[in-house]
Amino acid sequence: MINVVYDIKVYRQVLRDIIKEDDVVVELGCHTGNSTRIISQLAPNGKIIALDKGSESKDKLEELNREVKTPIRFMQSDVRLHQTLEEVAKKVDEVGGCDVLSVDLGGGYHPDTTFKVFFIWSSTLKPRDTIIRNRGLLDFIHSSTSSEKIRSEKGWLESCGDDGIPPRLKELKLWSPKL
Repeated sequence: MINVVYDIKVYRQVLRDIIKEDDVVVELGCHTGNSTRIISQLAPNGKIIALDKGSESKDKLEELNREVKTPIRFMQSDVRLHQTLEEVAKKVDEVGGCDVLSVDLGGGYHPDTTFKVFFIWSSTLKPRDTIIRNRGLLDFIHSSTSSEKIRSEKGWLESCGDDGIPPRLKELKLWSPKL
C-alpha cells in the first residue's frame, strides 16, 4: 500500500502501523535520524538503509547506529542520482528485497521531485509498503477527482510494470539541488 501524509505525527504513526519486526526499510531523507530511531525500534530484527545528503546527518546516524540493535547502513547521498539508486538496489537485493520505502524529502516542498523519486525508487525496489511525507502531494490527492479507477495494492505503482532501474534521465539535470 502507498501512504501519503504530511503531519510528522501521522507519518510516524503510519510507520508504526506498517513496519514489522524483521523488515528491510529504505528511508530516503532520514535527516538527523528521529524517524530512523522509531524504525529501528519497530524492526529490531530487520535492516535499515538510511539516506540523506545533508552534512548534519552523518554524525547523528553514526551515533544512533551505536545505540540501537537494528543495523543502520547510512549513506550520505543524493537520492536523485542514478548511481545512488543502483548502489541501494544492490544492497537491497543482497538482503532479500525491500519491505518498506519511506520518503521524506523536504516535507512540504517540491512535490514533483518527491513524486519522481518515489516513482523511480519504488518501481525499482518494489516495496510491500511505501510512505511518502509531502504536503504538496497530499494536497493534490485531496483536490483531485477522476472517473477512472486505477489502483495499486502494493507499495509501488503496479501499472508501471517491471521497468527496473531506468536509464539515466535527461530531466535529472532539471532537478533543483535545494531540497
